Amino acid sequence: MKKIIYSFVCAALLLGTTACDSFLEENPKDKLTAGSYYQTEAQATANVNRLYWRGVIERYANAGSAYLGPKASLPGMLTGYFINSYEGQEIVCKYSRELTRQNYSSNLAGTVNDMWDPCFEAINIANGAIKHIPEIAMSDASKNKLVGEAKFFRAFNYFYLIKTFGDVPLSTEPYESLENLYLERTSVATIYELIESDLKSAVDALPAVVFSNGHRVTKYAAAMLLSTVYFQQGKYADAAAYSKIVIDSPHQLATNSDLAKNSAFNKLRTTDDLDEAIYAVEFDDNIRKSDWWPTYSFNSGATAIFNKYSIFERVYGPIDRYLNVYTDDDLRIQPNQFFHWEYTNPITGAEWKSDLAGCWYYFDEEAMLNTGNGTKDWNIFRYAEALLVAAESIAQSSGVTAEAAGYLAQIKARADMNGKTVGQYTSELQALSKDAFIQECWTERLREFPLEFKIWDDCVRTGKFPVISETEKGKVSYVNLIGAQNASGATFKDTDLLWPISVDELQRNKSLTQNPGYKTE
Repeated sequence: MKKIIYSFVCAALLLGTTACDSFLEENPKDKLTAGSYYQTEAQATANVNRLYWRGVIERYANAGSAYLGPKASLPGMLTGYFINSYEGQEIVCKYSRELTRQNYSSNLAGTVNDMWDPCFEAINIANGAIKHIPEIAMSDASKNKLVGEAKFFRAFNYFYLIKTFGDVPLSTEPYESLENLYLERTSVATIYELIESDLKSAVDALPAVVFSNGHRVTKYAAAMLLSTVYFQQGKYADAAAYSKIVIDSPHQLATNSDLAKNSAFNKLRTTDDLDEAIYAVEFDDNIRKSDWWPTYSFNSGATAIFNKYSIFERVYGPIDRYLNVYTDDDLRIQPNQFFHWEYTNPITGAEWKSDLAGCWYYFDEEAMLNTGNGTKDWNIFRYAEALLVAAESIAQSSGVTAEAAGYLAQIKARADMNGKTVGQYTSELQALSKDAFIQECWTERLREFPLEFKIWDDCVRTGKFPVISETEKGKVSYVNLIGAQNASGATFKDTDLLWPISVDELQRNKSLTQNPGYKTE
């Protein structure tokens, strides 16, 4: 059993839960933040452990529906490059792809509630931990570590909220009474100040170890998140500085043992605790399984191929045009790397084939063939992202240096099938103009993270939309996001940049205002 899960269960028992069923329901203590629940180190640990499963983390890793992926997958559908094959039922995907969310505020209430409510619950838990843990009789080292973890998660939840909704209510005090429940929206700039402060504290407080050493957030996870926060704001010198903390850490890229089933990309798919994983959400056969994640790797045609899952849907599948981002000799576009088009069940011989790419990166063979229980951890941050953040940030702030070129070269060389070395790529990349190099970084992010829900953040961050050629593989140009047509032919508007505030939340909290372009009822 993995360390973080074990420690949670033990601590939860001390808080009064009596069985794993209680844990799985995630029912006890998640909204209780009063000082009476922070009397011992065990209680403090149990409450902080709640943050590993609540709020933003579940928005990225919760595969609780067979028909709709994690909520973090939805913004990618705004690009039109990704679709849900069941969008007739999961209409939020259709509204997103067609850029018509503004007409359906009421219909989206359930979706945006599930983006908003759990994140604020997690923030409230973090606020309680940050306030009360320093009062507990325990070692300063333990206090600092737990408060550092709480600050990491408070920052991560607020970062997700402001990217999703813009201005949101800001609270740094736990709700321990019915006073001040309904706050006005606070500016994104002010919330960014809190996020940066929290993460700087976390970098200083958390241990300098790889994630696999304890399965708790680390100095390097905090530095990676902070570099991403700066990156999103266009503070490139700061982003470079913190991404280089990760680059200089014991983390490293997974390597190719071959260019087939033992490639780095298949290792990322099948293997937990790789040094490339800076922070991952844990799944475990005994406590917390990955739900429907394995089924997202196929379309509905796979239902007859396996007998461990009853439903298969491509909840976040690329259209063919997106796959033109790769050249033919890029390892990542080869079958059974990130994507696949056919599969033969090795037990029954039954075959699945599809004209549209299935998402091989989501495939868990042990779950599909034997157990029906997915256990592969979901990577939130990878070392590859630190390299790409650093490469672009250095170029943006200091020009195309050998250092920046070398970081980008490592990503390109790993995906190269012809034996071109990091040194060769570095020389070629360093000869590019600043603009060309930066666009190469953008394109490489499209190739490296196709199924990890990062494309929309990049569109908003850069203000550019990637126009992937329909005829020339590997060719991508960039146009201004607002006014551009997405891959479904819809035109981006300013109001597409944010999701609506839930009409339910507007009714509860009269201090809130709706985002422009959306109805209040």
